[in-house]
Amino acid sequence: MANGEQSHADLSQRAAELRRLIDHHNYLYYVEDRPEISDKEFDLLLKELEELEAAHPELITPDSPTQRVGGQPISAFKTVHHRLPMLSIGKAFSALELREFDTRVRKALGKQPITYVVELKIDGVAVSLIYTDGLLTLGATRGSGKAGDDITENLKTVRGVPLRLRTANPPAHFEARGEVYMSKADFARLNEEVAARGEQRYANPRNLTAGSLKQLDSRITAKRRLRLFAYSVGYVEGIAIQSHLEALELLRQYGFPVNPEIRSFDTMDEVIAYCESWAEKRFDLPYETDGLVIKVNDFEQQRRLGATNKEPRWAVAYKFEAEQAITKIREIQVDVGKDGTLTPVALFDPPVQLCGTTVSRATLHNAAQIELKDIRVGDSVIVVKRGEIIPYVEKALHDAREGKEKVFHFPTKCPVCGAPAVRENGAPSPRCTATATCPAQLQGRIESFAKRERMDIEGIGEKLAEQLVTSGLVKTVADLYYLKKEQLIGLERMGELSAQNLLDAIEASKNRGLARLLAGLSIYGVGEGMAPLLVQEFPSIDALMAASKEQLAAVKGFGPRRAESVYNFLHGPGQKIIHDLCAAGVKMTEDVKPKVTSGPLAGKTVVVTGTLQNYSRKQIEDVIAQHGGKATSSVSKKTDYVVAGDDPGSKLDKARQLGIKVLTEDEFEKLIGVR
Repeated sequence: MANGEQSHADLSQRAAELRRLIDHHNYLYYVEDRPEISDKEFDLLLKELEELEAAHPELITPDSPTQRVGGQPISAFKTVHHRLPMLSIGKAFSALELREFDTRVRKALGKQPITYVVELKIDGVAVSLIYTDGLLTLGATRGSGKAGDDITENLKTVRGVPLRLRTANPPAHFEARGEVYMSKADFARLNEEVAARGEQRYANPRNLTAGSLKQLDSRITAKRRLRLFAYSVGYVEGIAIQSHLEALELLRQYGFPVNPEIRSFDTMDEVIAYCESWAEKRFDLPYETDGLVIKVNDFEQQRRLGATNKEPRWAVAYKFEAEQAITKIREIQVDVGKDGTLTPVALFDPPVQLCGTTVSRATLHNAAQIELKDIRVGDSVIVVKRGEIIPYVEKALHDAREGKEKVFHFPTKCPVCGAPAVRENGAPSPRCTATATCPAQLQGRIESFAKRERMDIEGIGEKLAEQLVTSGLVKTVADLYYLKKEQLIGLERMGELSAQNLLDAIEASKNRGLARLLAGLSIYGVGEGMAPLLVQEFPSIDALMAASKEQLAAVKGFGPRRAESVYNFLHGPGQKIIHDLCAAGVKMTEDVKPKVTSGPLAGKTVVVTGTLQNYSRKQIEDVIAQHGGKATSSVSKKTDYVVAGDDPGSKLDKARQLGIKVLTEDEFEKLIGVR
């Protein structure tokens, strides 16, 4: 018995030593940036601890490094309320606006000396981390600023997040706030992986980070290699902190990664010079940043300055101007979309560097835009990156023309299949008329059908869709449900395991329901927003097929044109597709929820534009529907509200022209009673 107890004591001691070593090396890697051992040596330590705890579960502690791998999936996130609001920060886009901020601060504080702390604004997701007696007990998203989602298990998978504070005397309650982000290298790695599977690439690191933190299965989050920079403290008990710089130093001591690019200045001239010095340097960073944050250092001065309902008066975010470059349009090529629309794409010579990437092409959107901006082949043009993501031709430099530039004429035949391309009256671009047979349209429809928000068939992306079309295996989306493993194995990069995974994904998609099916069928005017409205009135395919054009037009938001599109599809080319899908066992009904007939959005039409802090586009549309409203994509006289986020674009201008009420994200949440 004594030997057994001694053996267990030895095991317990070894587990404790392994935890200490792993935490130590984790701290050196993520906080100090001076690793002492290789990744392989670190992995061996972690593996030994995992095996020891697997054999002796009683040795597992809440702060063990093994708890970062993710646990069992949960059904939903719980809402948690922040003891101190997580406010957004006002923005400045020029040196003049920074000086105006400085004037307001100095006017409020009188002749007191002021120190500003300037730090990089990491392009990630804001989170709150709460420690009770030194142990991580809660992690949450910013959410509305007053309440967020409990994502504790997901945040435990972020290696830079301490599971226990590195101090022998932790405060009773300590809240750290920071930005979770993904490095450029890890983002590129993940995009290479999805591209190799033939799937659509992720748009940008921030969106992928946000999506990773909202996974119900924390094991998925663990695979994303997310990182953290702590940037402030929230509610604390048992400790006194006098300034922001003191708070940052305390965060470092407690084991949090704090961005090294932090400086303090006593004058706004110095602040502006430092901000402007990052205009080019930022592209050399291993992570994305979209500006810098300037804060009054002294906490007592912060308290005196106070805050509005939305943002503190003692801080401002300096946002970099949209980067632009000048190049020439060497050629305009035409792509063909899933509905046959011919889309012009400008090819640049030479390619230009924007936001750290090489841009060699950009969409010109449609024929109407080319005509409006008078863009010609050979023109010198200004190219910008909107939101530092999407390249966009701002305008042509007409004064730089030399007389050799050529007006672009759209082809009268489809560049892919050769069928006539016709521009109907009022249409922004011509369309290929070979709706049923054009390979480019079919490929686009397959990609659209397989999207996550539609039938969610993992594995089908641009490359695989192209192979399925060119090989003749798929002539309509219904053919996906009749594919055989032996047919797929003959395709490029498609082994037996990949083929089986694809077939399993196709089989799983059969139960998505009628609304997602309709959204995936590429029917004009029926996407994720309109399909649920349609099935609310006609919850089965039989009911939908039996509906007249007049009945379809009576569905709120549809009207005659959209109704005719649905009717013609169901009683024309779509009839056989529906039949084949039904025969394959695809669900043709929808479990509809009762209509919301009361509430602030009941019967209202809402358009969302720009990037929101707390919602993805799908999430905000769901919230609108849950409160009885209808989310649409275009602004018209029938629009009741426009919700405007960051970089709202032309929809905001149109709303103002039409006198439509514009809501900020905070105002929208107040309207529906979230705040």
